Amino acid sequence: MTTETLPVAVGAAAAALDTVAEVLRGRHIAVLTGAGLSTDSGIPDYRGKGAPVRTPMNFQTFVGDERARKRYWAGSHLGWHRFRSAEPNLGHRSLARLEQSGLISGVITQNVDGLHTRAGSRHVVDLHGSLDLVVCLDCGQAFGRDSVAARLEAANPTLMTPGDVRTAPDGDAEVSDIDGFTIPDCTVCGGMLKPNVVFFGELVPTVKFTEATALVTGAEALVIAGSSLFVNSGIRLLEQARRRKLPIVVINRGETKGDGRALLKLEAGTSESLAGLADRLAGAPA
Repeated sequence: MTTETLPVAVGAAAAALDTVAEVLRGRHIAVLTGAGLSTDSGIPDYRGKGAPVRTPMNFQTFVGDERARKRYWAGSHLGWHRFRSAEPNLGHRSLARLEQSGLISGVITQNVDGLHTRAGSRHVVDLHGSLDLVVCLDCGQAFGRDSVAARLEAANPTLMTPGDVRTAPDGDAEVSDIDGFTIPDCTVCGGMLKPNVVFFGELVPTVKFTEATALVTGAEALVIAGSSLFVNSGIRLLEQARRRKLPIVVINRGETKGDGRALLKLEAGTSESLAGLADRLAGAPA
């Protein structure tokens, strides 16, 4: 399949969106979103222009290295506060409007920020989990993030004065002073707690991928917004759509692994592009 990259120069953006809307009109659409969708909410991208080089926490290090686990929990706590203050942007709200209009059946997201739900989307498959939950790796008990955050702050009062914080898309933040840091444990069994997100080295839970596959299987087109598709789960969903010969539209600034596999590539920001598509497919908001 040869991908057509649509022009987005001044004066051409409207025509590009018209082309995308014409491909999608009358079709039942599945949507896959990535970190690029949340940049307009103040959450940085992994690979976008200016993104710092970093090594995200992996599962083996988390469970096997206590110091690394302390650093992660300290940084994740600060990142959680930054995520909580973020607000859904125009792109999130536009997808919620498309769902409410019956044009998309739901959103599959690689993001862990919860912004789709807060924007009003009702059917959200969070492939990589969500930062608002914490789970015990020993007994499986789940806890609301707020309750664990309160325990963290009570045990580590210096967390309340962190200074400037650089937050990553997975909710982690850069923290170096973790001497004496206390990690909370499970109040049920005393086991190890972990934010309910998929680390590098972990597999997407089978039930989540099954839900995502069902959305793609039931769709007549796939829109991928704000994802470079460098994570295997996204490529697998794209390939499911490609094998079914669905029209695939990629909206992203910069190169993606879907370039060359999609029908159309819109080299543009996700917020304004999704808003333009929502206006064309669902009508201008009241």
